Amino acid sequence: MISVSRSRFPPWRRSDQDGDCNAKWRRSQSNAATTASTAPVNVRGETIMNVFDRKTKAIQRDRAAIAADVAVYDYVKKEIGYRVADRVKDVSRKFQVALDIGCNRGFIAPHIYSDMVGKLHQMELSRQLLDQSQTSPEVETVKIHADEEDGLPFAPNSLDLVVSNLSLHWVNNLLGLFRRIHECLKPDGCFIASMFGGETLFELRCSLQLAESEREGGFAAHISPFTSIRDLGNLMNRAGFNLLTLDVDELVISYPTIFELMWDLKGMGENNAAWSRKLHLHRDSMLAAASIYRENYGHKDGSVPATFQILYLIGWKPHPSQAAPAERGSATVSLKELARMDELKKKLPKPGKIISPDADEAKE
Repeated sequence: MISVSRSRFPPWRRSDQDGDCNAKWRRSQSNAATTASTAPVNVRGETIMNVFDRKTKAIQRDRAAIAADVAVYDYVKKEIGYRVADRVKDVSRKFQVALDIGCNRGFIAPHIYSDMVGKLHQMELSRQLLDQSQTSPEVETVKIHADEEDGLPFAPNSLDLVVSNLSLHWVNNLLGLFRRIHECLKPDGCFIASMFGGETLFELRCSLQLAESEREGGFAAHISPFTSIRDLGNLMNRAGFNLLTLDVDELVISYPTIFELMWDLKGMGENNAAWSRKLHLHRDSMLAAASIYRENYGHKDGSVPATFQILYLIGWKPHPSQAAPAERGSATVSLKELARMDELKKKLPKPGKIISPDADEAKE
């Protein structure tokens, strides 16, 4: 989400070493821009934007995992993981084989029980996080170290359930991943996931942009791009999912200052991993951003809020047993009759009353 690396030298100090650093930064930015702009085309003729550096993201997650206080920064993903598991429990059936994509330190598995899932697979990009991942207390759990962008190590029509918790926002080809999930699911299989939405950390994004524009004459993207709920629904439809359910939730957390927020994001492994990210954030810009953040969004007690917009999505692989829309022209009541609904209700038989043709003939 955000880069917290700082410039080694303040802007008013110049040296040969500083010039070398700036030259290296310009070359890296040029290479990153070239890499990001080189968009491969898949077999369907669709352009795939290469926005995120997956190797960098793996390193960031590994570094977060080896920290002594890694559990301190689990509060957001732990809460949302419970909510995703709660949605799995709402489905009144048992899924025999399930997959958790981007399991992180295992925030869904502890809430999965034997009446919900028969066997659970956990898949994670970071080996360090996977080793620390919690498992289900009742369900057999298998851990898989793999990158979901390289494909899913499962045969077609082999999974009953696929879940994911706050991990898919780092995937470059999201449509391609949705299609692979759809392919691996059995007919009538379910996909349940959560993602960060487009309004996530808007306070931090605006504060950094204003601060850098004021102090440096321009700004760079320190917050990675997120998917909107409208685009997400479109991608799910294109991937072939049916009976879509999309809803939005917001989690607002208060921090003492902007610096605690940035430190926690780094502890979560949510550093910015975009190819076009800026590698330096000057001290002057950070101090100005802290002041702008507190002035525009701060509470009366001096703390600052951070908004995490969460998108929940549920999709099903089509199956003949699923509910389908009625055939065109099969309606028995016209929408024009809505104004006469009270009259139409009076003509309906009362509950429990049986009307037979013989009774009508007897009256005559």
